[in-house]
Amino acid sequence: MRRRDERARLPLRKSLLGRLLTVSALVASCSVAATAWLAVQTTSGAIRQEQGQNLSADTEIYNTLLGYAATHPGWEGVDGTVRELARQSQRRIVLTTQDKRPLFDSSEDSNGTSGTSSAAPLPPQASAVVDPLSVDTVLVPDTASAGEDRVDPRAVGPFLLPAKERTLLRKASADSAKCLGAAGIAADVVESPSGRSRVQFVSSETDRSMELKCLTSYAAGPTPTEKKALRALNQLTDACLKRQGRTGVKLNLDLSWDRGFGSGGTDTGLPVALPTTGLTKEEAAAQQRAAEQKAVEDKAALARASKEGRMPAAHSSKHDRAIAACVGSARREQLTSYVAAPALLFIDSTDAAGVPGFDLSPANTARIAGVTALVLALTVGASVIAGARLVRPLHALTGAAQRMRDGMDSAPVPVGSDNEIGRLAAAFNDMAAHRARLEEQRKVMVSDVAHELRTPLSNIRGWLEAAQDGLAEPDPAFVSSLHEEAVQLQHIVNDLQDLGAADVGALRLHLEPVRVDDLLGQVAAAHQGLAETAGVTLAVSAAPPDAPRPPLLDADPVRLRQAVSNLVSNAVRHTPSGGRVTLRSYVTDSGDEVAVEVADTGSGIPAGDVPHVFDRFWRAEKSRNRSTGGSGLGLAIVLKLAEAHGGTASVESTEGEGSVFTLWLPATRDETASTGAENGPK
Repeated sequence: MRRRDERARLPLRKSLLGRLLTVSALVASCSVAATAWLAVQTTSGAIRQEQGQNLSADTEIYNTLLGYAATHPGWEGVDGTVRELARQSQRRIVLTTQDKRPLFDSSEDSNGTSGTSSAAPLPPQASAVVDPLSVDTVLVPDTASAGEDRVDPRAVGPFLLPAKERTLLRKASADSAKCLGAAGIAADVVESPSGRSRVQFVSSETDRSMELKCLTSYAAGPTPTEKKALRALNQLTDACLKRQGRTGVKLNLDLSWDRGFGSGGTDTGLPVALPTTGLTKEEAAAQQRAAEQKAVEDKAALARASKEGRMPAAHSSKHDRAIAACVGSARREQLTSYVAAPALLFIDSTDAAGVPGFDLSPANTARIAGVTALVLALTVGASVIAGARLVRPLHALTGAAQRMRDGMDSAPVPVGSDNEIGRLAAAFNDMAAHRARLEEQRKVMVSDVAHELRTPLSNIRGWLEAAQDGLAEPDPAFVSSLHEEAVQLQHIVNDLQDLGAADVGALRLHLEPVRVDDLLGQVAAAHQGLAETAGVTLAVSAAPPDAPRPPLLDADPVRLRQAVSNLVSNAVRHTPSGGRVTLRSYVTDSGDEVAVEVADTGSGIPAGDVPHVFDRFWRAEKSRNRSTGGSGLGLAIVLKLAEAHGGTASVESTEGEGSVFTLWLPATRDETASTGAENGPK
């Protein structure tokens, strides 16, 4: 008959197998649905790309038309460029004004006879706005080529140099590159959109002094064309600043300005660079090197102004922002007549009007449903197999746990592969073995406690019955014998009480600074009589003269003395006459712990018994004769007292040679450094 408390098998909906099946089916359904949705979205995206709604592949068209607008004052003559782009991309390209009046449509024939009536309708939204004075940096391949003012760097306007000035600048740059090459610095001559040549370094690791020497020796200042354009730009900037009630500035060729006198700022000797100049890193670096020479002159001017008492007022970053805004607006105003007007760009497929929308047909829907069902079937089958393999060891663990609960010996659970279940089974087997050992120790401890209590109680009872029957006289020797047995009984009870308090964490410690070498001397003095009676030499080992004195311990002196006394009495008891017991203390190499050693030259402990010396009621002599040992609780109390102080206890023993018991106690850190040779051993 089955036991009354045996539980029935869980229903499928509550079992791990059922939950695994549910989760697997849900995951498979979501996966299939997500895959179908992704397929539809991918197909729709491909169609939208064919219809011209995906502009990521059309950046070349936008950038080419943007360059045309930056270098031409109007859209006249753009038809050849648009036709070539349409032929290469196989797309329809339409340019209109901002009010959608057609400028050019690549779908018209070469004679332009298509007309708006037969042309396909434009998409509802333009693909981009082609404006060289307001570049869409997302669509520009090199977004760093346009500055924060979003002006296309190819829009140079009046800064475009004639051939004569280009030749002069190219020669100066070539001389600088030649000078650098002679100094072992690799450099090339490149030309900016305005036609100004500059030196571009191949490597950033160069000789700065030689680099500056070559650049300044062959430096070419602004050309007449650049000076004229810069004056016009400076006038527009000053007009903007004047409208804001601010003082005008002097612009440099790189569109930076001096924070000098008349600008309301503090002259630092360095030009403030406009972050919207659109220069490359190499060009900006070259111009910065050329400006360093000017910085020296500006600092000298500042020194003269300070000497003459005409220092400018404190500079404000708000003033720089106002100047930057005015320079940007002035630049766009200056370039307006040199670039084409903004135009709307429409990019569409050549047959966009005839492309149907994507829709799932019944056949495609049935195909997707069939694939979904197949995936679900495979998922459920795999889940059933995996679930059965997963649940089988769990059933074995459950049965073993129930047998253990009923007090029956449980056979070890088979350990499978090294996975979570296998590790759980191994941990369960370890727990069952540990529980069996604890149960055995509990039974032995109960027997030992009964034996230890029975011996003094039997002696007391025997003496009292003898006195009651008149067989013994209650003389002082009689009373002394009863007192000795009562003290032994009280000692056992006190030891059990200390162990019980330590087990539940209720062992009270009254911590105070303790000097460990003084404590060892006190213990040795207290046990000197016992040692002399046993014919054993008891001594405290003195530290070497150059060794630091052990630091103070934050400990309970009474409890610590009790632990050391237990070790000393145990050592004296197991050391034959003529032997020696030595006490010593020292600081470990790390300085974190203080070691207290009690070494003897006694009989030692067999190697097989060493792991059990700190067990309760353990004695090497199994007969538990009172003349050959104590109650078997002393060393267990030593370990608990050491752990209560945050330390531990250990033993090293060689049978026939002796044993060394060590207490490892944490040292007081702030005392370790302060105990040196001046507090040497006493």
